[in-house]
Amino acid sequence: MKKTLLALAVSVAGLAALPAASHAADDNGGFFVNGAIGRSSLDKGPYNDNDTGYNVNIGYRWALNPNVALGIEGGYTDLGNFAPRSSYAGFPKAEVSGWTLGVNGHFNLTPNWYLSARGGFFRGDIKGQYLVGTTPIYVDETSNKYYAGAGFGYDFNNNLSVGVNYDYYKADKNGLKANPDMISVSAEYRFGY
Repeated sequence: MKKTLLALAVSVAGLAALPAASHAADDNGGFFVNGAIGRSSLDKGPYNDNDTGYNVNIGYRWALNPNVALGIEGGYTDLGNFAPRSSYAGFPKAEVSGWTLGVNGHFNLTPNWYLSARGGFFRGDIKGQYLVGTTPIYVDETSNKYYAGAGFGYDFNNNLSVGVNYDYYKADKNGLKANPDMISVSAEYRFGY
């Protein structure tokens, strides 16, 4: 299911960007698609573990000037599975994944080096367990919170860049606080810049 959603997101991004690519070149803004993979971490409550996480996004940016572009984005992230601390043996692994919708910025420091920022709404699917007194409570719910991140990287040209990012995802529901973060390496392709 997750691989299907990833393939669908990349396909939709490519198809949506094709007709806009020629128009985007006129105003130095346009569609983009990016993806990141890295180390996700959860150190909250009964959980303290790391896993591999990823995200994919599509969006559109408007160039405010040659060094600043601001835009909107939507995507999917899977932060992985996190084992419980040894003192919580028998607890299931926590899982966090979900959809994002937010804003982003690309700020050129030099013609090739940039800073980036992003943030917005995170509709996270969370699973895990916590204790109320000595009673274990299992949660398999949807959390409507937020995500935020920043990064820096290198633009090889107007269309292609790579970067390093830090992202934080707020996801809690019914007493389970699963707020993972991720340090990742990303690649982005911009259509028509």
